[in-house]
Amino acid sequence: MKHLMTGNEAAARGAYEAGLVVGAAYPGTPSTEIFENLPLYKDNLYCEWSPNEKVATEVAYGASIAGVRSLCAMKHVGVNVAADPIFTATYNGIGAGFVIVSADDPDMHSSQNEQDNRYYARAAKMPMVEPSDSQECKDFMKAAYEISEKFDLPVLYRVTTRVCHSKSLVEFGERTEVAPREYKRDMKYVCTPAQAKMNHPKLEKKLAELAEYGNTCPLNKMELNGSKVGVITASIAYQYAKEAFPEDTSFLKLGLTNPLPMGLIKEFASKVEKLYIVEELEPFMEEQIKAAGIQCVGKELISNMYELNPEKVHTMVFGDEPEFKTLPVKAVSRPASLCPGCPHRGFFYTMSKGKDFVICGDIGCYTLGCAYPLNALDSVVCMGGGFSVAMGMAKAFEVTKQTGKKVFGVVGDSTFFHSGITGAIDMIYNMGNVIPCVLDNSITGMTGQQDNPGSGETLMGKPAPTVRPENILRACGFENIIIVDPQDLKAMQKAVDDALASEVPAAIITRRPCLLLKKVKHELSKCEVNKDKCKSCKMCLKVGCSAIFFKDGKAHIDQTLCVGCNVCGQACPFGAIERK
Repeated sequence: MKHLMTGNEAAARGAYEAGLVVGAAYPGTPSTEIFENLPLYKDNLYCEWSPNEKVATEVAYGASIAGVRSLCAMKHVGVNVAADPIFTATYNGIGAGFVIVSADDPDMHSSQNEQDNRYYARAAKMPMVEPSDSQECKDFMKAAYEISEKFDLPVLYRVTTRVCHSKSLVEFGERTEVAPREYKRDMKYVCTPAQAKMNHPKLEKKLAELAEYGNTCPLNKMELNGSKVGVITASIAYQYAKEAFPEDTSFLKLGLTNPLPMGLIKEFASKVEKLYIVEELEPFMEEQIKAAGIQCVGKELISNMYELNPEKVHTMVFGDEPEFKTLPVKAVSRPASLCPGCPHRGFFYTMSKGKDFVICGDIGCYTLGCAYPLNALDSVVCMGGGFSVAMGMAKAFEVTKQTGKKVFGVVGDSTFFHSGITGAIDMIYNMGNVIPCVLDNSITGMTGQQDNPGSGETLMGKPAPTVRPENILRACGFENIIIVDPQDLKAMQKAVDDALASEVPAAIITRRPCLLLKKVKHELSKCEVNKDKCKSCKMCLKVGCSAIFFKDGKAHIDQTLCVGCNVCGQACPFGAIERK
C-alpha cells in the first residue's frame, strides 16, 4: 500500500524505519513537521523539542556517541546556531548513525535569508544527501544512516521548502531494529587540540573514500535518453528540469552531493554534446564541476536568487515561453499582520506611541509589530538579537550622549529560552540601559504551536515543569520585573512607564496565551461598532487589526474575524466600540 505524504512526514517515517532511537530539534519552518510526526512512533523512540538548535545537535550527537541512531532537525538558519558542534563532530566521528536535517528556504517564505546550506557540508567536511520527492525523503533517510556508519561521519540531510511540504506517494517498509553499540570510552570524542590534530588527516581520508563511493553510490544515477543535451541536477531542481527540458534530454541525478562524484560526472559529460547544471540558489555544483575542467552552462542562464519552477527553468534556458503554463490564478495580495485577538497587539500599540523609543525585535509572530500601522520595531536580525542588538544600540547612544533614546529589547517566550538569556545576562553584566521585554504567549507560535520549556508539556505529550522567564530574569539580576496582560491597555502603558522610571534594572513580561492555543479555553465575546457614537476618527485602525475596516464612512468590525479582545475598544476615544 502507498501513502500520500509530505516530504517531512516521509522523512519521519524514514527515520523510524531506519531504527532511530533518539531525536532532538528546535521548530523552524520548513523542518517542523518532521518532529511533529515522530511521536507517532513513540513506543520505539524518544524525541524532544530542545531550547535551541545547538542543544538539539549536542543531544543527538551524545546519543550517537552512546551507541544509538540519532537525528536532529532545524531550518537553514538554525544550522548557524548549531555550527559549533557540527564542525567538531565531523572531526571526532560518530558512535552510531547520526543525521542532521537542514531544511533550506529558497524564496524566503518564512525566513530572513535564503542561504544555501550545501556550503555547510563542504565547509564542515561532511557527506550530504538531497532527496527530491517524498519517497526519496524516506529512502534517503535510511541511506543517510548507512553512509554515516560506513564512513564514521555525521550526514547532512538537506531538503528545501518544496521538498518538505509537497506531497507524493510513499511505499512503507518495516522498521529495522539496530542493536545499540556497546559504549566504550574513546579519546576520539575528546576534542583537545592534540586529538583534533590527529583526527583531521583521518577526516580527509574519509572524504576521499566518500568521493570514490559517490561514483557507484545508488543515490547517484544516470538517465540516458539522448546524446545532444545533458543536465546535472539534484533535489527539487531535478523535478523542475525534468519538466522543462525536452524528452530526449539525459540526466545525471545526484542524491549524494558532497563530496561530488567527479568520476561519474566526467563520464556523464563525455556522453553529451552540451551540459547544463540546474540547481537552486548558489552554483555549488557548477563551480566545482568547472574547476575540474568540465565545460558546462549554469548560472549564466539560471538565477541564483529565489525558487525555481519548471516555467522559470525553461524560459531561462531556452529564452521562450514553454508550452505548459502555470495556472492563471493570482492570489489576493494581503500584507502580513498579527492575528485578530493576538496578545502582542496591545504591547505594540502601546509602544507605537513612544516617539523616543528604539525597539529591537526578534524572530517570531511579534516580528509583525514592524508592520503598518503599528510601525513599532527598529530592527530584526536573528534569534536572540532582540536583546543583544538592543544592548549594542544602547551603548552606542550612551557613548555618543544621545540620552533621549529609550531602548527596549523584545523577544518571545520560546526565543527567550532559545537564545535570549545570554543577552539578558549581558545587559546586567555590562550595565546596559535597556528594558528587556518577554512577550509570553505560552507557546512557540510562529511555527505552529509547538511546546517549549515554558508551556508545561513535552513533544512526547508528557506534563513537564513550567520554566518561568521571570525566575530566570530575576536570577540574572533584574530586580523590578513587571508582569502585565498586554490586552489591558491602561495596565500596559503603566508597565512601560514604571519600567522607564525604575531606579533598578527592570524588565517587562507580557503574559496572555496565544488565541490559537487549543488547550486554553478563551472566554471572549465579540465587539461591534455603535454607528451613532462613531466619529470616523480612524483611531481604531491604528491597532492594526484585520477585523476592522471602514464601511460607508464608519468603522466596521467583521464578525467572522473578531474574537473580542477589545483592544480597539480601548483605543476608541468615543466609546463607539462595544462588546456584544
